[in-house]
Amino acid sequence: MKDRREYIISKAMELYALQGYHNTSITDLQNALDIGRGTLYYYFSDQDELLQTCMERYFLQPKQEALQLSENVNMEDMILAMEHYLDSLEEALLTFEDKRINTSNVNNLMFEAYSRFPSLRRKAQRLALKELDLWRRAIGYEQRQGIIRSDIDTELTAIMFAHIKNSYDSGLTGAKMDFDLLKRTYRGLYKLIKTPQN
Repeated sequence: MKDRREYIISKAMELYALQGYHNTSITDLQNALDIGRGTLYYYFSDQDELLQTCMERYFLQPKQEALQLSENVNMEDMILAMEHYLDSLEEALLTFEDKRINTSNVNNLMFEAYSRFPSLRRKAQRLALKELDLWRRAIGYEQRQGIIRSDIDTELTAIMFAHIKNSYDSGLTGAKMDFDLLKRTYRGLYKLIKTPQN
C-alpha cells in the first residue's frame, strides 16, 4: 500500500513538473499511473491534496529535516545542512524517469503550488525564516569566537547565505541547477568572511 502511494506521488510530481498543475487532468494522471480513478481517490481525496503532498515530500520535508539544528549552530553545521538539502533535491531529480524534468520545471511548479495554496506558502516562509535565523546565529557565534571577521554585517551576510541556493543563473547553467557550484559558493563565501588567521 505504501509503495503504491509513493509511486503515485513520484509520477504525479513528474507530470506536474512537465505539464504544470493546471494543465494536468485526472485522466492524465490515470494514464501515466495506469490506475483507475477509484484507486487514485483511495489514496488522495483530490488533485489539490496530491499536489500539496508532492510539495511537502520534495521540498518542505527535506528542508525541515536539514534545519533540525541546535540553537548553538556554527557555520560548518549550516553549510553541511544546506549541502544535505541540495543533495536531496538533486537525488529527487535523478529519480524521475522523464529526463526532460529539470530545476526550471520544478521551480515553476513550486511557485504555482505556493500561489495556489497559502498554507504551503506559509510553511515555506516559516522554513525560510528559520534558515535565515540559523545563519544569523551561526555567523554571530563565529564572530564572537573570532573565526569570522567582526566588521561584516551579520544580517546582510545571513541573507547572502540564505539566498545562495536560489541564485542559480539559467543563462550560465542551463535549465538545470549546478548543485556542485552552489556547494562551492557556500564554502567560498565562508572563506571570504573568515578572519585572516582562520
